[in-house]
Amino acid sequence: MKIYVVSGLGADFKVLEKIKFPAQYEIVFIDWLIPQMNEPFSHYIQRMAEKIDVSEPFSLLGYSFGGIVVQEINKIKPAQKVVILGSIKSDKEKSKFIKLGEYTKIPRVLPVGLFNDKAANMYSVVRKLFDPKNPKILQYFRVRDPYYLKWSVEKVSEWKFEETPEVIQILGDRDIVFPIKYSKPNFIIKGGTHLFPATKPHEVSKILGDILK
Repeated sequence: MKIYVVSGLGADFKVLEKIKFPAQYEIVFIDWLIPQMNEPFSHYIQRMAEKIDVSEPFSLLGYSFGGIVVQEINKIKPAQKVVILGSIKSDKEKSKFIKLGEYTKIPRVLPVGLFNDKAANMYSVVRKLFDPKNPKILQYFRVRDPYYLKWSVEKVSEWKFEETPEVIQILGDRDIVFPIKYSKPNFIIKGGTHLFPATKPHEVSKILGDILK
């Protein structure tokens, strides 16, 4: 069986490369696409889902923003299992900071230039304060197209979704992007920051082994 995987916002497979998936599964990464100008989220999801072969059973796994994307994909191409890492199951689990962006519409009016490489470097510096064990955070942050980044931040803040009980959620208890206090995850990674797939791969691998057996 195949597991189609979508990584975090701006991230490629490297943030997940230390995770050991069950040997009987074929892992297929779905790379981020650059959104078309003013592209609706639903249309973007359809394009992201084109790689998925529905002629055979499959599962979906998404990390961070990828967790939101795979839940949307699951609506149009239902999977046997949906697992999200460091992500949320509904808009009710958004942090107050993300909700502020939703209510004020600030992400919409931010200039695209704000999402250039200088901003990425600043983000790296800030994240080191919260996750000092991962000083090379930019090695995961590979998709840096400014329009893609701005568009993605908008979609996270605007996202509306009713929780699907079948979705399996794994969260770190020190995640500041999607704080655990707003969710009731199926599994908790002790000491896990938002980068727990990279910093706690053994714990994640064990959980996935139990989920996907």
